[in-house]
Amino acid sequence: MMPRDNMTSTVQKIAKQALTTFRNPSVVGEHNKVFLENLSKLKSLMAEVRAADLRIAPRTIEGAPMPSQRIAPPVTYMHIYETDTFSMGVFLLKTGASIPLHDHPGMYGILKVIYGKVRISCFDRLDKPRDGASGVQFNPPLMPFQRSSLRPSMLRSVGEYTEENGLCVLSPQKDNIHQIDAVDGPTAFLDILSPPYDPDEGRDCHYYKVLHAHSEAADRKSEAQEQGDLWLMEIPQPSEFWCGGEPYPGPKVSL
Repeated sequence: MMPRDNMTSTVQKIAKQALTTFRNPSVVGEHNKVFLENLSKLKSLMAEVRAADLRIAPRTIEGAPMPSQRIAPPVTYMHIYETDTFSMGVFLLKTGASIPLHDHPGMYGILKVIYGKVRISCFDRLDKPRDGASGVQFNPPLMPFQRSSLRPSMLRSVGEYTEENGLCVLSPQKDNIHQIDAVDGPTAFLDILSPPYDPDEGRDCHYYKVLHAHSEAADRKSEAQEQGDLWLMEIPQPSEFWCGGEPYPGPKVSL
């Protein structure tokens, strides 16, 4: 039997509410009242979590590694809990680190900073045909195989988050592609994704580069054209980014 302090811990309550919110795919959606009520409860619980609830001590600014030291990963992950319905864990970013622009195919996500500050840039894909790039010029010019991976997109928001000022929430349709940058020192955030990444189910993580372009018909001014000036090109995982693992020291979760 789980110790009483674990049963009533903040992280246990969050996990239980996450399961309630996402376990029935038939009701998960922006137009379902029950789902939205459960999601609101989950967001309220997430908004209250602090580093101390997870027994994580805020990191200090790191010094440069000695030449003989192994280079540590810029980002590490503490696994807390995962089911077929959702995953929950903590990402820890070193000073100046970034999680590059990436997507969450068909997934919901909730991010809550537990110490430090992050800047999150969110993008949406636009409902336009991929061949819309055929009349667009890029500098330097793109190879044909690169053009085939272009997606017309828009920058939806850029915001900074600390432990005091709210959540970053993404859905399959909105804010689904984002980049996360550590600001002014180390930072960490609690992260819930539903359903979890699973390449076998078509939920692999893809990375992107932002491209700005101008149309050959640049004299035609319209909002649609301006939005089309921003494109995301799928790229391999950037070589400067990798994620290590470390033990989670906080209360255990059992569902």
